Amino acid sequence: MPKYKNLLLTSKRRKSKSKKRKLIQRETLNQGIEEDEDEGGFKLKIAAPSQEHGVQPLGNLYFNPGSVNVRNTGLGNLQILTDELVLDILGLLGATHLGILATVTKSFYIFANHEPLWRNLVLEQLKGEFLFNGSWKSTYVAAYHPKFQLSGDGESNLKIIDFYSDYLFQSWLCANLEMKPKWLRRDNITRVRGLSVEDFITKFEEPNKPVLLEGCLDNWPAIEKWSRDYLTTVVGDVEFAVGPVEMKLENYFRYSDRTREERPLYLFDPKFAEKVPVLDSEYDVPVYFREDLFGVLGNERPDYRWIIIGPAGSGSSFHIDPNSTSAWNAVITGSKKWVLFPPDVVPPGVHPSPDGAEVACPVSIIEWFMNFYDDTKNWEKKPIECICKAGEVMFVPNGWWHLVINLEESIAITQNYVSRRNLLNVLEFLKKPNAKELVSGTTDRENLHDKFKTAIEGAYPGTIQKLEKKAEEAKRAEEQRVSFWDSAKADAFKFSF
Repeated sequence: MPKYKNLLLTSKRRKSKSKKRKLIQRETLNQGIEEDEDEGGFKLKIAAPSQEHGVQPLGNLYFNPGSVNVRNTGLGNLQILTDELVLDILGLLGATHLGILATVTKSFYIFANHEPLWRNLVLEQLKGEFLFNGSWKSTYVAAYHPKFQLSGDGESNLKIIDFYSDYLFQSWLCANLEMKPKWLRRDNITRVRGLSVEDFITKFEEPNKPVLLEGCLDNWPAIEKWSRDYLTTVVGDVEFAVGPVEMKLENYFRYSDRTREERPLYLFDPKFAEKVPVLDSEYDVPVYFREDLFGVLGNERPDYRWIIIGPAGSGSSFHIDPNSTSAWNAVITGSKKWVLFPPDVVPPGVHPSPDGAEVACPVSIIEWFMNFYDDTKNWEKKPIECICKAGEVMFVPNGWWHLVINLEESIAITQNYVSRRNLLNVLEFLKKPNAKELVSGTTDRENLHDKFKTAIEGAYPGTIQKLEKKAEEAKRAEEQRVSFWDSAKADAFKFSF
């Protein structure tokens, strides 16, 4: 059960009249959410709608033994199923059947109006050809039944009394929470300005250590030009990758302005430079990252660069960058919160498969902060955290776990690359037995290793052998290094005075 302090309603209040009771519920729930963050409470976004259809956390029911959860009575024999399973079943239905089911009981009304169900219908049927109308259901209805008007402001005209569900309530809560100040407070990354390429290599790239670089983008035309108006004018009707669909930028901005959901759609396009060449001419790869050995593959190289646009709350949950590459991420407008863990530390709440082919991260970004962020306080290896602002560049070494959330609408460029410092790691990754499942960004996954190695040997003869020899020497030196405590054990702790 989620821990929401002071979200519980007293039984005395529950005995009041229905109209007054709804008012008290609203006030009490918001009091708990708007508590001071040091007391464990949460603060809602200014434009947050009221609780979706009146859904309350399950804890409220436990303090009101006289109440009956209409969730169960309305589901009948299906009440034994979890909320997630009920929604999975409803996800098999089309719009018409969902609409009919919503008229059966109060409980089915709430489940059948669950926004992610309608989001899936819109994306599956309309692809990117939709105009977001404030909610996914109203968007669907407006597309197929334009004469039938639904409220699109996220507010429900029908509130259900005595419906309790942690799962549905938390989904609404995560969509409408502000980031708590303590989640943004920690800033323990190294920040540098005017660093030489040699120092970057020796201090950060070779030791595989993240760093935030300042002043790298001062000469980028994109910093001055890339406003909303400029981008929508330049790209015109070009469509960009947004989740599972392609959308016009103007339509995506309409969506991002109006959306209030737990996992907002994120514009993340790997072909933006080919689609709109002028965008490619308005930024340069920072000097630290210009050795990119994947370039020897020409047009056969895996996807490596993306334009990223998203509203506040959008972002990427914990992942490791593809193909064992390193990456840089340059913020052009907005700001991003970063949380990074070293390769040998799996973040709490994240469950990678043994072969690394899949990563289970079942919670949204906000839910991770709510349920797992505090767990890292006492860890010996604490995460590296920072807020990366416009004009700054984050260096993400290969193998590092990282989570990123936009604190405001943000536009960024990111690129993955291979230098001599991580070439051997990439080659080893590409030749793994399950490379077909692990390699990404290319259609020829199984042969990428051989193609890449052959191209490197042709363009840079002897480079791989030199790097392998250097790595072997470093390994032997590490094995021969005797620690103080090993020496102490050998001497049987002999002390002289």
